[in-house]
Amino acid sequence: MNFIFISPQFPRTYWQFCDRLRRNGVNVLGIGDSPYDSLEQPLKNALTEYYRVDSLEDYSQVYRAVAYFAFHYGKPDWVESNNEYWLEQDARLRTDFNITTGIQSDEIGNWKHKSSMKKFYKKAGIPTARCHKVSTLKAARTFIAENGGFPVIAKPDVGVGAANTWKLENDAELTEFFNNKPEVPYLIEEFVEGNIFSYDAIVNSHSEPLFESMTSWPPSIADIVNKDLDLKYFTGPTIPESLRKLGRAALKAFNVRSRFVHLEFFRMSKAREGLGEVGDFVGLEVNMRPAGGYTPDMMDYAHSTDVYQIWADMVTTDHRILPDSGDHHWCVYAGRKEYLFSYEHSHEEIMAKYGDRIVMYEHMPEVTWATMGNVSYTAHAYSEEEAYAFIKFVQTRKGMA
Repeated sequence: MNFIFISPQFPRTYWQFCDRLRRNGVNVLGIGDSPYDSLEQPLKNALTEYYRVDSLEDYSQVYRAVAYFAFHYGKPDWVESNNEYWLEQDARLRTDFNITTGIQSDEIGNWKHKSSMKKFYKKAGIPTARCHKVSTLKAARTFIAENGGFPVIAKPDVGVGAANTWKLENDAELTEFFNNKPEVPYLIEEFVEGNIFSYDAIVNSHSEPLFESMTSWPPSIADIVNKDLDLKYFTGPTIPESLRKLGRAALKAFNVRSRFVHLEFFRMSKAREGLGEVGDFVGLEVNMRPAGGYTPDMMDYAHSTDVYQIWADMVTTDHRILPDSGDHHWCVYAGRKEYLFSYEHSHEEIMAKYGDRIVMYEHMPEVTWATMGNVSYTAHAYSEEEAYAFIKFVQTRKGMA
């Protein structure tokens, strides 16, 4: 089997996808824009060959790289990046090279456009926030008046994370948004009060989950960026049955096949007419790739498993081979923006108190500082209370204790 992995060097931990494929006897061929000498040794060990391009943004260069591999190793069986940013390019490459193990160019819009996602959530019987495709200020005002008033959320129809997303509290902010918004299609959605929970799954070719997990996220990643807050979130030991049911229904409705996916839901903290009651789940958006950052590793720690191996076994056998460990608990992430703020507790104090629980301590790549912080601590916890106590100890800023 020839598997072409796009950008295997970023995120850093993605070498593990390549490593597990290699263990399963797969020919792993990497295409990236980093010099070969800059790749970490575990990734080098996993790759049969690496083709460097000047820019992954230049489709002609990436196309030539795939053509090179096809000439030297035979027809590619898979092309994948597991990265939101490259999903459309992945689909285009599959279409151009007649690779049928993933979504094609004519389907990818349903996965990338937030407005298109809503019809598939509806097909699955999952409510979603009502939205308006931004056209004129007058039309936006009418939509807001008819759907509960302010606040509302304005976000790009296609976008990664919380980039260029705003919470608009009043008409003055709405007007300012229209005066300054980027020249890309935007949506305005009614505001849903609640926390974000994700249904994460590795799915076989029949849209059946081989692995399932739940992660609880902060209510607004946009606030993390715009207000310079610290990111905290955790992966839990179990999944609420109602969320599991909705997640599986969404897999069928979106026709998800042979992927690691991250589906986001609001759990409502305030009832809203037409959406649901407190505690109900509402569809937010789908991300047809693994959860960002080190969340796959957090799933490993929370479930005492190896999601990279489960994914590789899905690729090569369409089955789960690694059994459930039976050992499930909490895994919690706490980031710090030490480039902006000082914190009550030093690294040494954190390690002294939680050293036996900490599973990862990382200096983050600069591109993720605004969301994830420049320093992060990830730890085991055996209750939700322990998880929040750890977060508080790590993230309390000086003067805020």
